[in-house]
Parts: sequence; structure tokens; C-alpha cells
Amino acid sequence: MRRRGRVSGHSRAGDAYICRNQFETTLDICELLVNDAEELIHKTAGWMLREIGKRDMAAGEPFLKKHVRHMPRNMLRCAIEKFPEKKRRAYLGR
Repeated sequence: MRRRGRVSGHSRAGDAYICRNQFETTLDICELLVNDAEELIHKTAGWMLREIGKRDMAAGEPFLKKHVRHMPRNMLRCAIEKFPEKKRRAYLGR
């Protein structure tokens, strides 16, 4: 229950800000979640990062560059899912 509530709350909050192109707040939420122990939280944060990237790839890249070395792999994979192949490979190779 704890996990489902957190995922639901974070994804709704992130989605509301993403739809209004207010990426800073969503990135702040992702910053809080990057070290969470739950895999579903990683996927939620990765989804929010992917949605930011779909609207403005440059807006989320500073976050990715800062956290790429220690962020959970499934969060990273979800975040870069829509990136061009060459850029995806570069992030996965770090």
C-alpha cells in the first residue's frame, strides 16, 4: 500500500507539472526519488523524466548527466527510452 500510494501521488503531481511545462518541480520530485529503495518508484521517476524529454529533451539532460552514474538502471532506461539511439547508447555506456 505504501508503494502504491507513493507512486500514484508522485506520478499525478509530476504529470500535472509536466503538462504545464513546469519541469523544475518535476525534476525536484525526481531528485527526491533517485535514491529510493522501491523499483516502482524508480519506474515512476523514469517515466516523469521520459515525459519531460518528450517535450523538451534539453530540460531533463542536466538531471541525467548529474545522476547517470548512480541512478537505478531501470530509471535511466525508462528516462532515455525516446532518445535517439546514439544518445541512448552513450548514457547506457557510462
